[in-house]
Amino acid sequence: MNSPDLLPQQRRENPDPQERSTPMPRLVLILALVLVTFGVDYISHADVNSPSAWGDARTRAELVGDRPATGQGVDGGAIYAAMCAGCHQATGQGLPGVFPPLAGSEWVVGKAGTAAAIVLHGISGPIQVKGQDFNGTMPAFAGSLDDAEIAAVLSHVRRQWGNAAAPVTPEAVADTRAHHADRTTPFSGGDELAKLP
Repeated sequence: MNSPDLLPQQRRENPDPQERSTPMPRLVLILALVLVTFGVDYISHADVNSPSAWGDARTRAELVGDRPATGQGVDGGAIYAAMCAGCHQATGQGLPGVFPPLAGSEWVVGKAGTAAAIVLHGISGPIQVKGQDFNGTMPAFAGSLDDAEIAAVLSHVRRQWGNAAAPVTPEAVADTRAHHADRTTPFSGGDELAKLP
């Protein structure tokens, strides 16, 4: 059998790479084994029963802080940042024509029961805030936040951005939740909210 003629282009090609008997250098293999051994040893000797040694060694009391207003040690600022700032913004100024401001809002600094009802059941429809008209939808948080969390976030917004209203207690939120227990829809704008006791 005759061997085929090789073209000049084929003669210029380098042979395909081949693995040798040790495809990974021994130094890399030894280094990987040392790192794995160190990791297993470190984890097996770690003291996981003392939380104050984690991170920057702050204690639970330091992380919770002094929050006598709600009495529950819930961080209203963290809840606001996670669930409210996307619409009302970190500055509490909202977005003009879309999301109403909380800074200086008569609904925020007004009756605590009304503010709690807004957070519990949401709003759908026209509402006036600081003389500006808004017509959007705010979701209900009754199913995702408990009374202490709602009290904490309301207390937070009622003391931020120049607001100076009294904090809201979990008991006040619980009373509002019980008063509107049969409600399954958002409030229909500012007119319905204005009629709340």
